[in-house]
Amino acid sequence: MIVDDEAVQRSDLAEMVSSLGFEVATAADGREALAVLESFSPSAILTDLVMPCKDGVELLKELAARGDRTPTIVLTGFGSIERAISIVHDLKAFWFLEKPVQSDVLSALLERAIQQNNLVAETELLNRQLSYQGVLGELVGESPAMQEIFSLIRQVAPTSASVFITGESGTGKELVARAIHRLSPRSAGGFVAVNCAALPESLIESELFGHEKGAFTGALERRAGCFERAQNGTLLLDEIGEMAVGTQAKLLRVIEESKVWRLGGSRDIPIAVRVLAATNHSPEKAIRDKLLREDLYYRLNVFHLSLPALRDRKQDIVPIGTALIRDLNKKHGCRVTHLSQDVLRQFEAHSWPGNVRELRNVIERAVILAAEGEIQIRHLPSSLGPQPVVAPISQPDGLLQVQVGVPMREVEEAYIHLALKHTNNNRRRAAEILGISLHTLYNKLRLYREEKGAEAPEDDQELVAGD
Repeated sequence: MIVDDEAVQRSDLAEMVSSLGFEVATAADGREALAVLESFSPSAILTDLVMPCKDGVELLKELAARGDRTPTIVLTGFGSIERAISIVHDLKAFWFLEKPVQSDVLSALLERAIQQNNLVAETELLNRQLSYQGVLGELVGESPAMQEIFSLIRQVAPTSASVFITGESGTGKELVARAIHRLSPRSAGGFVAVNCAALPESLIESELFGHEKGAFTGALERRAGCFERAQNGTLLLDEIGEMAVGTQAKLLRVIEESKVWRLGGSRDIPIAVRVLAATNHSPEKAIRDKLLREDLYYRLNVFHLSLPALRDRKQDIVPIGTALIRDLNKKHGCRVTHLSQDVLRQFEAHSWPGNVRELRNVIERAVILAAEGEIQIRHLPSSLGPQPVVAPISQPDGLLQVQVGVPMREVEEAYIHLALKHTNNNRRRAAEILGISLHTLYNKLRLYREEKGAEAPEDDQELVAGD
């Protein structure tokens, strides 16, 4: 990403970096750069120092506060090298470049910065995996179900087979796809994920296959599609069942012929891309409902991975929570240590309809609120806070509420006492309400007293049979 308030310099730098083979995003100042970072993850940041609104120094401070390790190269004018060196030292910028920037110098510096950043990331990941078993890339799980998923990922990743990933929303389908890519021979290539459900039908073909300038209204320049951007890498088609059936036919042709045609193009472009697909719906049902082409499904479903819901692997909550707390502490500058036992009990009782994504959101909120120490019940959202204690049997407003699991013997006794309460202890009237004889009512009350070792009240009378 290039951050510079001078439009001409920003444009020249963007063109220079693009010519080196990088995808480029630009911003006019630090504030705009932070907004761009919400949707763009650069391998390096090239920023000027003097800018309006939020200058380069403020941008570096904000990135440090967020725990963002993206290597940053500071641009400096003549006469301010000492300040640039000071900033590199104090604010941990990667290095500095004096204007005007030379293409060969910039290329070498960017390559070094990205290599160092990748090395740091790989070292962190390795240390995390060595210090904690049950981790594969960004996936965490000690349960037998997740260990089976890890085993399958390790087996299929080195191959070129297409993988179809299913599972509820939030179970980590994209993380599985990224793990397959990272462990594959294509890891040096790009990983591109496309959410087919998020793109309107009119744009999905352009996003997948690209377009030439003037191919349609608004096509002001040539644009490479996802297949080209994932060249020699991996393409994930998320929510494949949401793609228009007509586009699915074109997609099948591209996959089978390993060639793509940009919209408005006159020639085919060879592609070498591994295609993964994912959906949170039943693919068989989608085929029956004519939402997913059967031939495309079988072309993509060479190897199937079905991810379990979090509610079916609750033993993974603790390791996932531990990993999330570690990562979120870095992101937010907090010092949270662990989840309290009360919180763990609440997590165990919750059904987690949003799966791991919901768990992450809950823990991120709690980390911010707690700031340090343990996460407690008060740090959870109301949907996960302390639940009211409900007695196994209660009698609110003349009703009898019974939890599942209470023995029938206890339910009967509670119901008889409720009838007596309702009739102000008029046993004859209570027997009528209960639909039993007065003799049976007396016998049951006597039995309850004997079981508890209580004495009969003075006004209690034994009834003779048939009375």
